[in-house]
Amino acid sequence: MSKNLYVAGTEPRSGKSAIILGLMELLTRNVKKVLFFRPLVDVDHAAGERDNTINLIKSQFHLCTSYEEMYAFTVTEASQLIAMGKNAELHEGILNKYNALMEKADFVLCEGVEIEGTASSFDFDINMDIGSNLGCPVMLVAGAKMKTVDDVIRTVKVYHESMDDRGVKPVATIINRVDPSSLEALKRRLQAEQISTNHLVYIIPNNENLGNPSVGEVARLLNAEILYGEKNLTRHVRSFTIAAMQLRNLLARIEYGSLVITPGDRSDVVLACLAAAQSRTMPNIAGMMLTGGLVPEEPVQKVIEGFADTIPIIAVHENTFQAAIRVDNIHASITPDNTRKITQALAVFEKHINMDELSDKIIKTKTTIVTPKMFESRLLQRAKVDKQRIVLPEGEAERILKAAEILLRREIVDITLLGRVDKIKERIRSLGLHLDKATIIDPKTSPLFNDYVETYYDLRKDKGITRDVARDIMVDLNFFGTMMIYKGHVDGMVSGAVHTTADTIRPAFQFIKTVPECSIVSSVMLMCLNDRVLAYGDCAVNPDPTAEQLAEIALSSAKTAALFGIDPLVAMLSYSSGKSGKGQQVEKVRRATEIARQKAVKEYPGLPIEGPIQYDAAVDMEVAKTKMPDSKVAGRATVFIFPDLNTGNNTYKAVQRSAGAVVVGPILQGLRKPVNDLSRGCLVPDIVNTVAITAVQAAAQKPLKK
Repeated sequence: MSKNLYVAGTEPRSGKSAIILGLMELLTRNVKKVLFFRPLVDVDHAAGERDNTINLIKSQFHLCTSYEEMYAFTVTEASQLIAMGKNAELHEGILNKYNALMEKADFVLCEGVEIEGTASSFDFDINMDIGSNLGCPVMLVAGAKMKTVDDVIRTVKVYHESMDDRGVKPVATIINRVDPSSLEALKRRLQAEQISTNHLVYIIPNNENLGNPSVGEVARLLNAEILYGEKNLTRHVRSFTIAAMQLRNLLARIEYGSLVITPGDRSDVVLACLAAAQSRTMPNIAGMMLTGGLVPEEPVQKVIEGFADTIPIIAVHENTFQAAIRVDNIHASITPDNTRKITQALAVFEKHINMDELSDKIIKTKTTIVTPKMFESRLLQRAKVDKQRIVLPEGEAERILKAAEILLRREIVDITLLGRVDKIKERIRSLGLHLDKATIIDPKTSPLFNDYVETYYDLRKDKGITRDVARDIMVDLNFFGTMMIYKGHVDGMVSGAVHTTADTIRPAFQFIKTVPECSIVSSVMLMCLNDRVLAYGDCAVNPDPTAEQLAEIALSSAKTAALFGIDPLVAMLSYSSGKSGKGQQVEKVRRATEIARQKAVKEYPGLPIEGPIQYDAAVDMEVAKTKMPDSKVAGRATVFIFPDLNTGNNTYKAVQRSAGAVVVGPILQGLRKPVNDLSRGCLVPDIVNTVAITAVQAAAQKPLKK
């Protein structure tokens, strides 16, 4: 079941507010708790403005969340971040606000941004990036007002093609505000172009009452004074008429739904309009706007006050021409107080949308896209659920300290730093960091030191280790940190920013040891591509594994992938696919596949494993149809097992550089308790992610401790 939906428009003023109302009504009938979120709002909060759609949805559906919880940034704030090259910070902020809201909801409906004055393609790119990072299926709303059928078809096809290029399939497309006279022609064209055949498409005709502002909206947006007829402010303004002529000419030009604009001292026009509003033979006007900061004289006011039910009369300070221009530029909206317009919007939606069909599609559609930012966010949220204790032996390193501050501030893990206490504290002070909640230990002066020495001596005395040697070894930061894991004083360790891989994992090999089902420690790289996350194993530890070891690596990698939300479909890679190739290396992979399948029956029932298979057949459906048409893995693989370190290491680096993939790892697997190695060129975000991964591994392994 999907838990979210992102509604994106093709252009400003596509009528999304009415669509959002209808979707919220539909969702609340089928889902217990539905909340609403706008990543960006185009308002000036400093000037007291509030986003109308948020206010509307909050009021109409009695949402208990605060206004501030329902958006992430203003458009101005977002533009500043983009201008400074802080796109990652922008998306992280949106994700954090969205995740906080998601914790309170069963479903979150998100509305994309429409920025006045920007290109539609710019809005589209931002919306697709945000929607993908939030992991939302996308609904497209195509604006059709003042467009020909050809224009509408062209717009829909362009946006569908753009979404296809990004790997996004729209849940549905709603073509909104269509000229009623073009409905049948549009339906025929949609069928002829096979748009409505391949996609769920709905057409909603333009409704003048929804597209036009009410007199109350005009008054609010122009900061007008409401003089009379306050209870009739919901009347819709279909057009406006400037009354600067004699009455006989004015009366002939009055139309249904007109807002009559006239100077406030034109008592004749005011009285004539009041009379026309009461007449059964004259069109019913929406109201009057008096300009120039003038109001009717007292005798005229008495006449107006004598009417039991008068049309709304509002007053502005601008002259008539300026006021008319401002009215013409008003963008109609559905305000929380306009119950007539809300009711009409819901009625129009229900009339033209197959509610059961769309509800089923929305709730059952779940996006398969996983962006790097989405993966990172989910990883950190996962680590926070069951907070673990992680030791960082390289406590004096700047990158480690900066990462530790992030981890502690976001309450992802508890941190222990190893090193010289005075040196670490001085480094923290000089960097201006806040690490009050971190535990700092110097192995040489720690009360734990002697106990750790004795434990290490007992574990390794059969290997010729003496107490003096054990004492010398336990001064080593990585050995001390690993012993903290062994003794249960912490849950996992991350090192390698300034140490070699061998220095990091050697202690674990000596006394953490492997789980019973594994004879070796191996590694997995999580490759975060633009639209998915893949697992590569083993690219860091074993130079030339045997067939038996390769089978172990496959099962370990599948379990690691599943732990981090990747549905494992295992491809055992080689230079040939199926039975086509011969040679020592391909035979090793073939044998490893057989062993892995046999072991999976007990260790991982139902795990799909294919091999030997070439990389192109593993990832590309078209190639898979040719080379291995009957395979459940070919073309869909998510876990890739390389035959040796040379192949794996070079492949992951090639994909990283050529595809711009974000690489997380190596993640060590097979150990009884988690120890993970950093690259010496790692960045602060890499450290944060690796610590989070270690915490998730530690939490998953705890039930296994006996």
